[in-house]
Amino acid sequence: MKIGIVNVGVLAAEAIRRVIVRSGKHDVAWIARDGAEAVARCHRDRPDLVLMDLFMPRLDGVEATRQIMAQTPCAVIVVTAKAEDHPGKIFEAMGAGALDVVNLPVLSDAAPLESAQALLAKIEIISRLIGSEPPPASPPAPTKLPSEGLVAIGASAGGPTALAAILAALPAHFPAAVVIVQHLDKQFAPGLTAWFSTRTKLPVRVAQEGDRIESGTVFLAGGDQHLILSGPRQLGYAAQPGEASYCPSVDVFFRSVVRQWRGAVVGVILTGMGRDGAEGLKLLRNAGHPTIAQDKNTSAVYGMPRAAADLDAAKEILALDKIGPRLTNMFRLK
Repeated sequence: MKIGIVNVGVLAAEAIRRVIVRSGKHDVAWIARDGAEAVARCHRDRPDLVLMDLFMPRLDGVEATRQIMAQTPCAVIVVTAKAEDHPGKIFEAMGAGALDVVNLPVLSDAAPLESAQALLAKIEIISRLIGSEPPPASPPAPTKLPSEGLVAIGASAGGPTALAAILAALPAHFPAAVVIVQHLDKQFAPGLTAWFSTRTKLPVRVAQEGDRIESGTVFLAGGDQHLILSGPRQLGYAAQPGEASYCPSVDVFFRSVVRQWRGAVVGVILTGMGRDGAEGLKLLRNAGHPTIAQDKNTSAVYGMPRAAADLDAAKEILALDKIGPRLTNMFRLK
């Protein structure tokens, strides 16, 4: 892949460049010193992937990501020092379209690659995900479900903002449980949970091994393994399948829902790159459950929803602002 590096620090940019060059698998297209330069560089020479810092003069990483995704879309990973100390900015960047986040690598002459494995792993995931599929569409259909149920949601790039919009639209007495698989490292799950809690009337918590699903509660995948339904109403984590492109995987969770859930369930795929969740959503639809995919115009990255639509996995394709009200309408309120 061609990779653009955006970092105001000369030493930081050089550390990232060395990781890429020494891997021997990818090329550095250019290095930009701030967000405004990165936007301009993408216009002149669009890379496959941009490694974006958060804090820069003229244009920070959040706004630079937003402009790049609007004008010259490509994959973006946030690479910044002590990322866990800035959860709000991280989730804003992901809402703008960044796929993932990783701490700035610290290199040493003794073991330069070993200390940068986290960054290399993220780059390899993106290299497997890049692709394109044609976007079909399907009309909404009326559905009414029993009051006890489950909403299973998968999201990636752009997901935090999209999820916050949906959760904000659900009423305090929403009778179904909501389980979210957002592509995100374990260390950022508590911060994202706290951020969601400021935007919804529903209680939000990180899913723990053995948690029993409760109506009116939002659970967020937060382990370093795949979130699954380990029983009819019980959450758990599983290491397999190890070959999944993302961990946690939306497909893995959706498949476990098909196997284990005995009540009403709605599957939802939101903005994100790649195809994770499309096959699982198709299994949910084939089992007779309502399924929804976010539309192209409101998706920060129209990859996962497009893949779902291409498989005819989504019974309804809706704009983001329609999904929360649609879910509310699907379940008969108490």
